[in-house]
Amino acid sequence: MNTRRTPNASRWLLLSGLIVIADQLSKWVIVQSFDLYDSVTVNVILNIQRLHNFGAAFSFLGDQDGWQRWFFIILALVVCVVITVWLFKLPARGQWLLVSALALVLGGAIGNVIDRIRFGYVVDFIQVHWRDAYFPTFNVADIAISIGAGLLILDALLSREPVAVEPVSEEDAATDQDKPVES
Repeated sequence: MNTRRTPNASRWLLLSGLIVIADQLSKWVIVQSFDLYDSVTVNVILNIQRLHNFGAAFSFLGDQDGWQRWFFIILALVVCVVITVWLFKLPARGQWLLVSALALVLGGAIGNVIDRIRFGYVVDFIQVHWRDAYFPTFNVADIAISIGAGLLILDALLSREPVAVEPVSEEDAATDQDKPVES
């Protein structure tokens, strides 16, 4: 009896773990070093400013009365389970773009859900701007999620198999015209 398993993409969970460590370590440094709203200018387009995000991306639903915390926790945990199962089902080789994208999204989701469980909000601190135009403040987990989402889109675009279209003969076309249209 052969009990040897087929290798799967679960080794990419290491990348997810590294993202979680980098995210949580960077947030720990910010929380230890900055009070809420404290800011340091790094250069003409980058500030480090500690903010608390009670919503989702771009503070979506951040002004609600608290129900969104549990909604986002449950949603993130479901996404994490789905991605983890998916990684265990994917082959170890041949789909590096897809598995790296999933691992990045997973690591970012875990990083932010840890904050939501611990604090009730996500610690954001990277603030990019041009003059008076500010992009929403974000963190390492958000970077991983964004890169992962971009790679998922790229993978979808690159892995599209062309649809085979069979030529239609004049005889078949004439026959199709005689058929009633179903509604």
